[in-house]
Amino acid sequence: MSLKKRFTAGGAFSYVYLTLLCILAVFPLVWLVVSAFKSSGEMLANPTKILPMDWTLENFETVLFTLRFTVNIKNSLIIALATTLVATVISALAAYGIIRFFPKLGNVMTKILITSYMFPSIMLVIPYAVVMRNIHLTNTRTGLVLVYMSFSVPYAVWMLVGFFKTVPIGIEEAARIDGANRIQVFTRVVLPLVRPGLVSTAIYVFINAWNEFLYAMLLVSSSSKTTLSVAVRTLEGADILNWGSMMAASAIVVLPSIFFFILIQNKLAGGLTEGSVK
Repeated sequence: MSLKKRFTAGGAFSYVYLTLLCILAVFPLVWLVVSAFKSSGEMLANPTKILPMDWTLENFETVLFTLRFTVNIKNSLIIALATTLVATVISALAAYGIIRFFPKLGNVMTKILITSYMFPSIMLVIPYAVVMRNIHLTNTRTGLVLVYMSFSVPYAVWMLVGFFKTVPIGIEEAARIDGANRIQVFTRVVLPLVRPGLVSTAIYVFINAWNEFLYAMLLVSSSSKTTLSVAVRTLEGADILNWGSMMAASAIVVLPSIFFFILIQNKLAGGLTEGSVK
């Protein structure tokens, strides 16, 4: 009886402890979003108050229409989605090729790929700027997509190699015996099995491309092509900082990543053997 009580008490303590950690983790985001609905006067009068006295969309209207952040949102979406799609496709093909065609060389290749993350991003600014200028992609969304892919693809390949290793070769051989060609085996048999890995990779690439600031600031000079993270940074350069607009703009930056994760999080729990049953 005492052992049962002890386990019950321990479980209750664990739930309380995890609940407190969850509150601490979520509170800054909740405060940010709620503050975006406060008026500028209320924000300055009592910035520590959580709930606003009068809920208003004034800050979002200012950010979206007066400051024209809709253009920056469109640029960030185009760049992030294009980077996610292309990088995920290339990484999946590369990881599968490493596992199936270069099994012995695969471990060395993945280690070489991951070593690219040893170098800080700031060290590569000048080489990237020179390359983009030589191929005439400076101040273009295409240039940013290429730069983001150069950072995303190596790590994405390294991530997906581990998932492709879990696919039994016997399933692919059985599909080949049934008449499927190599492309059909890859698209209809292998990819469904590594779907959790593909989703995780897509989340990683999208969030990195959406939030990236350094190269978006240095390689893009036109205001019509500026990304959202750079546009938010320009608010700090105003003579009088409008905290309401800053909170609204910050919420717009943060929320899409969260919604993107919530939208596809159920796929992360998909079984690795899904799709292997004929």
